[in-house]
Amino acid sequence: MPEGPTIVLMKEDLQKFVGEKVIDVDGSEIPETPEVKGEILREIKTFGKQTYLIFDTIIFKIHLLMFGSYSLYKRKDIDTLRLGLTFKDGGMYFYTCSVKIVDESFLAKINWEADVMSRKWDPEKTEKTLKENPKMMICDALMNQDIFSGVGNIIKNEALFRVVIHPENLIGNLPPKKLKEIISEARNYSFDFKKWKKANVLSKHFQIYHQKNCPKCGAEIIKKDTGKGKRTSFFCENDQKLY
Repeated sequence: MPEGPTIVLMKEDLQKFVGEKVIDVDGSEIPETPEVKGEILREIKTFGKQTYLIFDTIIFKIHLLMFGSYSLYKRKDIDTLRLGLTFKDGGMYFYTCSVKIVDESFLAKINWEADVMSRKWDPEKTEKTLKENPKMMICDALMNQDIFSGVGNIIKNEALFRVVIHPENLIGNLPPKKLKEIISEARNYSFDFKKWKKANVLSKHFQIYHQKNCPKCGAEIIKKDTGKGKRTSFFCENDQKLY
């Protein structure tokens, strides 16, 4: 599943169409009403792994799910087009994804401060939320999109390794300093992810995710489904402390 940084990069690709008029619409998720053709794309917003295409009379919510993708041209050999919007100088085409229509009241309810890549990101509010859930494992907290919107399994694993925290730590057992470190690193790694993804070198920078041996001590990396979410964690028992 694409993580927050990938979605931000997608927004940057699509941004050139803001202010442009839709001249054609295609795909299996075309709404019957209202009419999209002729509408002007007013704004693109992202929240974690979600993308919002905002028009005057309609707002599309796009989620790429596990295997979704997008392109700036229509792929003729793919029959999984969910939504395609063509403009004068190109278009945006979304495949194998979820497309839903929402309204302004839906956007108004979003906690934009939970998005780790947003300028509105509020680490103090995040810390308060974590402290209110002392029995939650930190691996589950990092994957909770209401707390760390945009964080996925890569960011979770790599950020925890950076701050030498075992994924199965209960939040209440973590020293205050360590709790602050992981909140900060979730955001820091997200921006490193974006930089490396844009340069097509992301996987070359993996230290723990899908690696065989710890880059610090050489020990075999543990691969285990952790937390209530049972998402796969990669960690070193020597270099990531369990409090």
